[in-house]
Amino acid sequence: MESLNNIVAKIDSFLWNWPLLILLLGTHIFLTFRLKFIQRYLGKAIKLSVVKDENAKGDVSQFSALTTALAATIGTGNIVGVATAISLGGPGAVFWTWLTGVFGISTKYAESLLSTKYRIKTEDGTMAGGPMYVLEYGMNKKWLAVLFATFTSIAAIGTGGMVQSNAISMMVSDTFKVPTKISAVIICILTAVVILGGIKSISKVCEVFVPFMAGFYILGCLIILAMGYKTIPNSLHTIISSAFTGQAAVGGFAGSSVIMAMRFGVSRGLFSNESGLGSAPIVSAAAQSRNPVRQALVASTGTFWDTVVVCAITGLVLTNTGVWNKGLQGGQLTKEAFASIPVIGPIVLTVGLMTFAFSTILGWSYYGEKSIEYLFGKKAILPYKILWIIAIYIGAVFSLDFVWNFADLANGLMAIPNLISLIALSGVIVSETKNYLWQGNLEDTVEEEKVANL
Repeated sequence: MESLNNIVAKIDSFLWNWPLLILLLGTHIFLTFRLKFIQRYLGKAIKLSVVKDENAKGDVSQFSALTTALAATIGTGNIVGVATAISLGGPGAVFWTWLTGVFGISTKYAESLLSTKYRIKTEDGTMAGGPMYVLEYGMNKKWLAVLFATFTSIAAIGTGGMVQSNAISMMVSDTFKVPTKISAVIICILTAVVILGGIKSISKVCEVFVPFMAGFYILGCLIILAMGYKTIPNSLHTIISSAFTGQAAVGGFAGSSVIMAMRFGVSRGLFSNESGLGSAPIVSAAAQSRNPVRQALVASTGTFWDTVVVCAITGLVLTNTGVWNKGLQGGQLTKEAFASIPVIGPIVLTVGLMTFAFSTILGWSYYGEKSIEYLFGKKAILPYKILWIIAIYIGAVFSLDFVWNFADLANGLMAIPNLISLIALSGVIVSETKNYLWQGNLEDTVEEEKVANL
């Protein structure tokens, strides 16, 4: 088992290195230019996200779909991931993380557009969509659709469930001295109460929970920045300059090159916002939207909030407090930075990490559920949910390196079929954007509807 784990870990490490960096970032840039810099519609997209699309078909509002996607996307990677990028690549990594988020908006737009366009209505009246349906109905590649759904269902249990419950139980144990088994039971009960109600239950919780958790964490960051406001201009200069010149050794920091700053900044950005992985489009397909472009615009704001805002503000805090050059690694940086807020700083960080991890459990449970539904039909959903809850308990109590490495590998493999569909159907993406957005028909309604028995 140890040998097998080492092999999987090496493959996982290789895949999440240059292969996926090139594929994902390349797709981001390609679609940005193909869509004539769709990011310029960000203001319109944000406005649409808070306005209910009346009389549109779908299971949940566009805002609910967005917050559910954000629940899955905004996670510990926004805090610990950014800290890891800085500890390895220096402050310049923050710039590359931010830039990756800017370009990633176009990919999140494109994949959500396709998933909404090719979604189906099941016999019980609920929507089903995502890259698996795009691959089957848009490209007639059923085998690729099966691969995507299989990888997603595995990644959901591992990286979306077990890893997150483990992070919560470890934090609660370290901060509040609560035994992991007690934390595990509480996490399982809370998760079961929410996910057994399906997408409507999940989205209702996320609609309230996500703005609170993000706002709570950002408020903590703003307090830290306000305390050191005089050095913010210098910190911004350090971030931008070291992104292009590297960073010489300072204090406990070993120094980094431009390549290191770019490598770790881009990888953390890609991993954090999930643009191109194909996960968020699954919930986009459930949204009440009169046409695919409206929902695609709303979904694209998820990358903006996740990376351009949350990751960037985390990076600025870590740079401005000066903790990055103390020789600390990863999560130690954030602990040190938040310790600058007397008494409540560590509590703010712990609550932020716990809520981010729990929200990821909720969001990814839906991704896994819809993937299993695609593979085996609706009869498989309840058994999968039960398995999900059991896996969360196991993840909270035990450290299972092989399961996590295998799930992380599946997480990366999800991207390949999805990226194939984005490139192959880029003409469809441009055509839909032209019809509804560029020609001013954003209020038009699509009447077409596929009904399938799952």
